[in-house]
Amino acid sequence: MRSRSLRWQGKASSSAARALRTSDSSAAHTMTLARSLLFVPATSARKIDKAYAGSADGVIVDLEDAVAIAEKPAARAALAAIVGIPRPRPTWVRINATTTPFCYQDLLTVCIAGIAGIVLPKVESAEEVRTVDWVLTQIEAERQLPSGGILVMGIIETARGLVSVDAIAAAAPRLRRLMFGAVDLAADLSIDLGDDTGATTQARFAVACASRAAGLAAPMDTAYTDIPNVDGLRATAERARGLGYSGKSCIHPQQVEVVNAVFTPTAREIAWARRVVDAFAVAEAKGLAAVTLDGQMLDYPVVLRARRLLARLR
Repeated sequence: MRSRSLRWQGKASSSAARALRTSDSSAAHTMTLARSLLFVPATSARKIDKAYAGSADGVIVDLEDAVAIAEKPAARAALAAIVGIPRPRPTWVRINATTTPFCYQDLLTVCIAGIAGIVLPKVESAEEVRTVDWVLTQIEAERQLPSGGILVMGIIETARGLVSVDAIAAAAPRLRRLMFGAVDLAADLSIDLGDDTGATTQARFAVACASRAAGLAAPMDTAYTDIPNVDGLRATAERARGLGYSGKSCIHPQQVEVVNAVFTPTAREIAWARRVVDAFAVAEAKGLAAVTLDGQMLDYPVVLRARRLLARLR
């Protein structure tokens, strides 16, 4: 994939990428709504059907870690059949990393109708994103598909990716969201994956800040690997939400209900947001830029937070 013939031959500015992202409000909105994305191997028809029948906001059909090397061709072959059936929720596909010999064939396979986008693992540079963007653009044109229709979600899961996250987030218009990958990052840095409040917290927050600065949707959090530990899942999801994340990936159907609950605004939060927006509208009509509600001062930053919360309900 990194051969010179496939290296990207141009550069989009960060401001242009942000403008193009926000111009396609429907795509951005679709990604914003995804509280839960369930990973499932492309080679398991039973798990695929179960995933779509569940309550996850989207399904990630996996061609990467969940598929043995010998089974990569079979996984690609299964993809057309998977998306050839009308599905009740968006289909994403995690392809293999650009450093592998499997990536190019993955891109040729996923660039078809019925795919919401690709999940690009182990992203370590903006150039990787721009290269994938260029390849997808050529395939879309050749197959007469909408230009930019296959979106990209990049996983930040290595030290190199983390230190380049700001550039990665602003790399290309079709990159709409980042995902944090704690498992691979912990392996790369030889840190304790179980220490959810330690070193990974800084990395999580860096991904959230880069996403916001580049105008991306709020990021997806890493999968939680201790499947039976429901309390642990809820706790780590709540910490991620507190760091600016809007969803979390899942690796088992039983995790979806908890994740959806954590990333859905509560009735109390919704009521607060509506009162804030209404109170500030009255203040603005009077020419005021601040007002008090229940003893607390409301100004534009507070109102913006309330409006964003309400936007998640649409």
